[in-house]
Amino acid sequence: MTLDVAAVRAAYPALADGYAYLDGAAGTQVPASVIDAISAAHRSGLGNAGGLFPASKRADTVTAQCRQAVADLTGGSPEGVILGPNMTTLTYRLAATLARAWGPGDEVIVSRLDHDANVRPWVQAAARAGAVTRWAEVELPAGELPAGQYDSLLSERTVLVAVTAASNVLGTRPAVAEITAKARAVGALSYVDGVHATPHGPTDVAALGADFYATSAYKWSGPHVGAVVADPGLLETLHPDKLEPAPGTVPERFEQGTPPFADLAGVAVAVDHLASLEPSAAGSRRERILASMAAAHDHEQALFQVLLDGLGTMPKVTLYGKAPRRTATAYFTVAGKTPAEVAAHLAVSKVNVWNGHNYAWELTGVLGIRDAGSAVRAGLVHYNDRSDVDRLLGAVAELAG
Repeated sequence: MTLDVAAVRAAYPALADGYAYLDGAAGTQVPASVIDAISAAHRSGLGNAGGLFPASKRADTVTAQCRQAVADLTGGSPEGVILGPNMTTLTYRLAATLARAWGPGDEVIVSRLDHDANVRPWVQAAARAGAVTRWAEVELPAGELPAGQYDSLLSERTVLVAVTAASNVLGTRPAVAEITAKARAVGALSYVDGVHATPHGPTDVAALGADFYATSAYKWSGPHVGAVVADPGLLETLHPDKLEPAPGTVPERFEQGTPPFADLAGVAVAVDHLASLEPSAAGSRRERILASMAAAHDHEQALFQVLLDGLGTMPKVTLYGKAPRRTATAYFTVAGKTPAEVAAHLAVSKVNVWNGHNYAWELTGVLGIRDAGSAVRAGLVHYNDRSDVDRLLGAVAELAG
């Protein structure tokens, strides 16, 4: 299947401004259908949840539709979809909840490959509980996270393994299913950060073996809403802090405060948009998502190879990460220029990229580049095309020769 990228791009009003949006790893643009859905939800009238009048019932419907959409995207159950403002907030909330059962001698495993949002909440929760933090290390220069190391890291005292499904700067996709299987064998839970992975291909939480799978809609053409997908039965065993009158049901008891109902409507339509990327796909929304995201993956990887080949010919450019399985995410430096200078030059050339550690705090430390401004990140998503890549390569060539 070949993605019709011209048709895809036409769905995104922001792309008409003439910039090459290669900043998708920090947040994607939003299609018109999502913008319209959010606006329509506001225009229709919304009340708070649980009321007896139509505007409240619309909010209840929007919430249920959002949970179902996230479940369809990830292969989870709508009854296990926790919604919140972002992945970081939800992870801190779940870390605090899980850590209630931890004590001295228990062990938590985190990785140097991860975004800090899947590191610090666990490190801090473990410290408060008197538990031990153990580290899975990154293998350089490939930027891999070898699954074999977990054999020596895991023990009968391991209570949780936190691991990313894809590095947000190197794109590395670890062998998550192998890692979570090892964790399960010793009775540990697994918390998988899927924020960077979800936009770049089909997602199946069961196949990954994730007890908890975190994702953020603004990384896949939706508004700023986070979600954690888990087995409802597992959530029933957990009791987070909550207000006394707040719902005690699952998953509602994990959701603090009133949600942004109109944005939840946008999340559901963003999933519909993803399901429509491959127009020939048929079947349920889940089946259409799997086909469409496979087509998006192939499109991104073809462009990524052009990007890597182009940067690789420039003698002053250093590329970080060489994992064979990775998202279409390039992390690089240009000799003689700081990452900020490179990003500023690209901005003048109407190319949007990020520079810095991008919250890959441990990883940029391991790479030895954090104190020097880290690197430049260019991330491809399904709406990028060859002209975006060519413009970046031309602008970098002006600096790198």
